[in-house]
Amino acid sequence: MRVAGSTAVASTSMYRFALRPKWILSHLAVLVLILSMILLCAWQVRRLHEKQERNALIEANSAGPASGVEALDGDPAATQYRLVRITGTYDPDHEVAIRNHSDGAGPGRWIVTPLRLTGSNRVVLVLRGFLPAVDDDTTPPFDGAGAPSGEVTVEGWAQPTQEREGLGPTDPPDGVLAEMARVDVPRIAQQLGGPVAPMWVQASTRQSADPVAPLAPVALPSLDEGPHLGYAVQWAIFTLIAIGGYPLVLRKVARQRAMEDRGAERDAAAAEAGDVESVP
Repeated sequence: MRVAGSTAVASTSMYRFALRPKWILSHLAVLVLILSMILLCAWQVRRLHEKQERNALIEANSAGPASGVEALDGDPAATQYRLVRITGTYDPDHEVAIRNHSDGAGPGRWIVTPLRLTGSNRVVLVLRGFLPAVDDDTTPPFDGAGAPSGEVTVEGWAQPTQEREGLGPTDPPDGVLAEMARVDVPRIAQQLGGPVAPMWVQASTRQSADPVAPLAPVALPSLDEGPHLGYAVQWAIFTLIAIGGYPLVLRKVARQRAMEDRGAERDAAAAEAGDVESVP
């Protein structure tokens, strides 16, 4: 009975201790931390699923025989990464550079050139490749990035127009732009004459007039799933540590404070008893 009573007293003491104003603020801070870690864990799981879905789409669409230009008119969510083959003539006068890209070794830009299809007045935007940055190059045409002349056949992967994400940079809505923040098909089409296909093509082979030019094709994303699973597990572990560890810390501090209070009470009682005995 004494043990049970002591436990009840300790629990009551910890409960009262935990309701002190400064500890209530601590509880709220820990709660916010736990919720944040749960959200981060869920975000990493969501990113993992997005990577898995993207990889499955790449594997399904990039394999198999190449489609014609009609694939560029389909549903972008279903036809992205589909292999296409088109024939036409490049229009380097309306070439656009897409800034702030990297090939893993250094900064540079993508070179996007309109391809006027043979036997049609339609235009398809072709990402011909990545060009390393050169300090004195600011607008097309760039040295080493000249487009092939005459009729060419381009094989590559269908891609949807790129849209601004979050707080990403914006491009002026008007005027003729030689450099842009993304492959924005409607914005580039604004500068061209004639109808433009709603999707663009990421060329899979070298598209340069110079066979030794630094312009290199942009590869498809790798099919690895990235570190998202590991990060999700880490956030889950941190969450469990916080959920299980905080009450233990609180209990330990409450017990220590209770012991200090009892010690202070004993000292006060002993001092009071001494004062009584010293009275003549």
